[in-house]
Amino acid sequence: MIEWREILPEYLIYWHEVGIGKFIRIFWYFIIFELTRYILIDYVVAWVQFFNRKKRKLRFDAARNLLRAENPLVSIIVPGKNEGKHLYKLVKSLNEQTYKNTELIIVDDGSDDDTPIIGRSLEKNGLIDMFLRNEQRGGKASAANMALHFAKGSIIVHLDADCSFDCDAIENVIVPFYMDQRIGAVGGNVKVRNFEDGLAPRLQAIEYLKTVSVGRIATSSLGIYKIISGAFGAFRANVIQSIGGWDIGPGLDGDITVKIRKSGYKTVFEPSAVCLTSAPINFRILTKQRLRWDKSIIRFRVRKHFDIFLPHAGFNWSNFFASFENIFYNVILDITWWIYIFDVIVNYNSTLHFIIPMNFTLYTVVAYFQMLSMYIFSERRKEELQFWKYAPLMTIYTGTYLRIVRTIAYYHELVLKKSYDDPWNPYKSSSQAKKHGF
Repeated sequence: MIEWREILPEYLIYWHEVGIGKFIRIFWYFIIFELTRYILIDYVVAWVQFFNRKKRKLRFDAARNLLRAENPLVSIIVPGKNEGKHLYKLVKSLNEQTYKNTELIIVDDGSDDDTPIIGRSLEKNGLIDMFLRNEQRGGKASAANMALHFAKGSIIVHLDADCSFDCDAIENVIVPFYMDQRIGAVGGNVKVRNFEDGLAPRLQAIEYLKTVSVGRIATSSLGIYKIISGAFGAFRANVIQSIGGWDIGPGLDGDITVKIRKSGYKTVFEPSAVCLTSAPINFRILTKQRLRWDKSIIRFRVRKHFDIFLPHAGFNWSNFFASFENIFYNVILDITWWIYIFDVIVNYNSTLHFIIPMNFTLYTVVAYFQMLSMYIFSERRKEELQFWKYAPLMTIYTGTYLRIVRTIAYYHELVLKKSYDDPWNPYKSSSQAKKHGF
């Protein structure tokens, strides 16, 4: 008879023999933080959502009927630079939407491609309602605010030009406004469209499913949803106008979400409003994107909106926890992870050949549990089954690569304030933002 010791890898036998105490001592970071946030909380929320699904559907359908009865004008605004190649596909996708009472405003932010020609042609032929152009680039916030100035709708939907949408996406993203008058903004469910273009897009597709589709269901359910995606988000026009629209800078979608929450309104996530976007096709482009995104956490969450953590007349606990969760799980735990790595190398360097494979095993098991939660929530289960074989790589992708990128970004922004030098915004805009503390 074959004994289990003969078939198990040596590192598993080692951890069985040393006991639970040493196991917890060495893998404390995984047990305390990763297991709690990405398995326990997600699955508790999943079960709550499952048991409340019928009640939620009744509320959603009732709100849909109210929306259709009122039939408000919805202004869809699309700011961007050099997006001409995407505009025909975008217009086609929006023409197929179930909700029809919309106006489409495209703003060209100083493009040097054929965007002006394409945009004006679309306007002339009645395929879009308005084409606007900044002759000199002012940044995405400037372009979005220009569109906001001309928008006539009571609801504003902000899109990226390179996205496409399920046919009911626009309708579904505005239904929640009729479920609760205190909702000021609704985030759509952004998924990766070009996942077949290489390894980087595939891993991002899984990441989006984990952090957007599932993660934002969890934070929205807990009342701490913290970011309305710039790729697909809806806003009450009077709310966004009252806070002065978008401010300059990378991370403007997270910034405006905080501004809306600070003004007393709720922000929620709507998983049935599905938007497909193109992710960076290689790790070089992805690194540049994430450095920009991660710097914005320091610039806006830590510096600009630090007043959320201070006691004052407008203090709100849900806003406190929304920002705290974001800073804790991104900034504080990133620093803690390096402390953990230092602890293991210094105190247990002689057993690294047992620690490293065990660590990989733990995170791989968690990755598959996360894939299961994604499967539960997904409306594209058959299509997304192909991602399961890439789950082990997420240990390296999210556990090492993205952490290193975040660390570099945090250093650049905390110490050097590099976001003001980012070419993503024109220098004149960034210099004014730096001067006024935006």
